[in-house]
Amino acid sequence: MNRISLGQQTDLAILELTGSEINTYEDHVVVKTPQNPNYHWGNFILVLDPAKINDCSYWVSRFEHEFPDKDWIALDLPEMPSDTSSWEKQGIALEKLDVLSSNSTPSKAPLPSGYTTRALQGSDWEALILQEIAGLVSEYDYEPEKVEAFVRETNAARQRLCREENAAWFGAFLGEDLVANLGVIKCGKTARYQSVETHPDHRRKGLASHLLGIAATWSEQKACDKWVIVTEETNDAGRVYRRAGFKPDVPTVNAYRKPKRS
Repeated sequence: MNRISLGQQTDLAILELTGSEINTYEDHVVVKTPQNPNYHWGNFILVLDPAKINDCSYWVSRFEHEFPDKDWIALDLPEMPSDTSSWEKQGIALEKLDVLSSNSTPSKAPLPSGYTTRALQGSDWEALILQEIAGLVSEYDYEPEKVEAFVRETNAARQRLCREENAAWFGAFLGEDLVANLGVIKCGKTARYQSVETHPDHRRKGLASHLLGIAATWSEQKACDKWVIVTEETNDAGRVYRRAGFKPDVPTVNAYRKPKRS
């Protein structure tokens, strides 16, 4: 039976809000984002049928047919394939993602002394953009020019959603330095958290937990009554989310081959 997790449902809802083209077929969904061609998870295939996830060659060829100009592979799977060797031979990494949800408003930790918080405004967005560019280039060794184009278009879309009151982005600051941030996007009555990030020098102080609560209050005021967050299975942040009231939901798996540097 085909299934789609809360994480995937809200992914598609957000992509639709930001103008992506979404075409649904019997066993998969094709997502294309022409306005952001370097967005790997805005140009991907969502596989719906768990019975077909071991057919790596088919899905790779399907991706290449839909995206002949792309130099990456991005497939969202409903579960981990039982045969991972065929994916490994193709150089595709499989990563399980934990989908966490809550039917009650996530709790808010106290704000640590010395910090302030606010919704991002003005030059705050440029600070976020520069941080995200630096992080992606450093962690994944992507080409800087393509990363910058992706990040700037992504944040332009985020700002549009904020102006339309379909989203809000919040930051924690030490002085005027942005040291933690996250977003929340309204998907009907479900609020989906996005891009929770804290600078390494400011982690384990409760900043993310505090921002989770601020974003929860904003979304509750927008009539949301369910909250969803997605994180890597190996990410320690999962403990933070569980303390805030989130519980495990149906997980998903990313199958991804990043582009080679030219």
